Amino acid sequence: MRVIGLAGWSSAGKTTLIVKLIPCLIARGFSVSTLKHAHHGFDVDQPGKDSYAHREAGASEVLVASANRWALMHELRGGDEPRLGALLAHMSPVDFVLVEGYKRDPLGKIEVHRLANGKALLYPDDPSIKAFVSDAGGEGLLLPYADLNDVEAVATLVERLAAPLDETIARLERGALDF
Repeated sequence: MRVIGLAGWSSAGKTTLIVKLIPCLIARGFSVSTLKHAHHGFDVDQPGKDSYAHREAGASEVLVASANRWALMHELRGGDEPRLGALLAHMSPVDFVLVEGYKRDPLGKIEVHRLANGKALLYPDDPSIKAFVSDAGGEGLLLPYADLNDVEAVATLVERLAAPLDETIARLERGALDF
């Protein structure tokens, strides 16, 4: 299992890019999972459903299963937000895990940048940025570059730059920026 982050400011196109990257990597013969950070509370079930009632009643975990899928919800009940390394350790084996968000964590990342946002780059202030994907060009950068709309080129960057899961978790636990 190998891990790479896609990081950037809101509206840079991270989700759109990931949605295009997944089928591209699958077409290359790889299995892919994603891990997405949310900055706010969210629900994956809905009021009126049994799983919602179980969770609201105080269950620490609720696992819902059917012939088509299963989902495990874990309520923190005021506890600390889990660290990225702990979440990655819960993932089932695949070839690549694409991590969206966690832009401040020390995992290898591809920066996604959209010129129209007018936001500052994360690179070069973040040494964990290993490549740059943008609609603005990569002139003057000392990083591998791909156009934001060239999904095949971005998939090649993912293949080249994703790090093994154990190395990623160890780096996250150390808080290391030793790339």
